[in-house]
Amino acid sequence: MSKPILSAHFESRKPSDVRLAQMKYEERAVKPEAVINVGIGNVSLPTNPAMQKRMFSLGAPESPFAEGVVRYSTTAGTVECQNAFKNILKCEGFDTSKLHVQVTDGGSSGMELLLIGLCGPAGTDERPLMMIDPAYTNYISFAERVGRTTVTVKRTLTDEGKFTLPELDKIEAAIKEHNPGALLVIPYDNPTGQLFGYDAMKDLAKLCVKYNMWMVSDEAYRELYYEEGTKLVSVWGLSDADVPGIEGRRISIETASKVWNACGLRIGAVITDSPEFNNRSIAEYTANLCANVIGQYIFGALAHETEEQIAGWCKGLKDYYKEQIMMVYNGLKEREPKLIVSSPDASIYSVIDVRNVVKPGFDSIDFVLYCAQEGKVVCDGVETTLLVAPMKGFYNVAEGEENPGKTQFRISFVETPENLAKIPELFVELLKQFEAQR
Repeated sequence: MSKPILSAHFESRKPSDVRLAQMKYEERAVKPEAVINVGIGNVSLPTNPAMQKRMFSLGAPESPFAEGVVRYSTTAGTVECQNAFKNILKCEGFDTSKLHVQVTDGGSSGMELLLIGLCGPAGTDERPLMMIDPAYTNYISFAERVGRTTVTVKRTLTDEGKFTLPELDKIEAAIKEHNPGALLVIPYDNPTGQLFGYDAMKDLAKLCVKYNMWMVSDEAYRELYYEEGTKLVSVWGLSDADVPGIEGRRISIETASKVWNACGLRIGAVITDSPEFNNRSIAEYTANLCANVIGQYIFGALAHETEEQIAGWCKGLKDYYKEQIMMVYNGLKEREPKLIVSSPDASIYSVIDVRNVVKPGFDSIDFVLYCAQEGKVVCDGVETTLLVAPMKGFYNVAEGEENPGKTQFRISFVETPENLAKIPELFVELLKQFEAQR
């Protein structure tokens, strides 16, 4: 008897690189005593106190869920939750008077909406989304899901750990070649940890105006940057006074996941200064009905926080991550000086490149699978393995083109400080083990 047939899309699906290690580790028959998972940005810190207060009192008389009724909100989200996203921006000094907020199920749903809303018809190469490689792998995955095309201009990682942005003339040449519908920028970059300054943002904005593209800024990590004296960067800090014509084509992707330590809340937003995009995006999202209403209520607490409270929360988080990132960065370089570790400038990620350490033929996915399925190191007297994300899936490479991610890994600074301190020893020793048996 023949089996029912899956779609070609499902047949082609493989786990996202950020989930690969975890999924394969769960299949491991004999597990070590401990595992440290920095393959996915699953923040383990407590969420904001104002959000906690609501989370712990969902049944209180003042809660909209006190009677046990959980109804849909409007598709655009509750006014309070929309105002929470606006309040954060306003407290950070940005003009929100002309902004439209659509609440979504996490930033991920926002990514899917912008691909559908800004790119050409499904199944064509018309008006692709232009990204800067390496790019967050979910954009590539969502583009494949909805049949849209992505194109990239490539960064390279130097031996000094700096990602170099392509020259503007090369970006412009790629725009002329592909005619993208939108340019995606992640100023506090996932996966590289690179920080885009205002000059770079302005230059890219000028190209968006010149070639009639939307400018999309993924601002999941907007408040997390570590260079002293650096100004907070946002697409909302660009105006017609800086780049004539940029207003009306700006979009940002927002989330409760990272800065607000609420990954599982699944609350995000698409913010724009284009009334038309906002209206059409909400119309598209009516099929989803609405975002998680309990999550909206919890995140909505931030609509009432003061500028001082917002600033204090963000500073505490910045100080924490900077300390952890520098600890791991220095530890890796001390244990294996030939490792290339990306400069810890922003977000909660670093890229490790082993190209100067390993033998020819190395493949990052093979190493990740080794760590997940059989590798282990005795660390502080405990058998432990380490889960990281291979970078191959973060690059959009043509067939036959060499993938820079074959020797690169992304690590997320989401574990406890005690576990993060073990990363240098675990990574270097597991790499030695893997190379010895290869």
